[in-house]
Amino acid sequence: MHIDHKVLSDLQEVMEDGYLQLLETFLEDSERRLSQLHEAKDADELGMAAHSFKGSSSNMGATGLAALCQQLEDRVRQQPLYGIEDLINRIDQEYLEVQRFYRGERQRISTQ
Repeated sequence: MHIDHKVLSDLQEVMEDGYLQLLETFLEDSERRLSQLHEAKDADELGMAAHSFKGSSSNMGATGLAALCQQLEDRVRQQPLYGIEDLINRIDQEYLEVQRFYRGERQRISTQ
């Protein structure tokens, strides 16, 4: 499951007019966090990037993405570091799904 729709509908209720801004911010943030994952120089940087991406994804109901970030966070604590590229690729793929969904949400709200 890519998205927890309950989390989103709760957010929309709480945020009301701020919900659209929340979607915008999440999409912008996510692009930056993905870059941080790809540009990380060491396990610490990778772990921190994965951790913050996990938090924002989780808050926005992107459960699949949050789970993959958690896996990456766990993975970088173990030496030697292998399978990292594969996980980052999976995060990229999952984010494309999530991005498509949130862009659709944004569209839906803007045209209401």
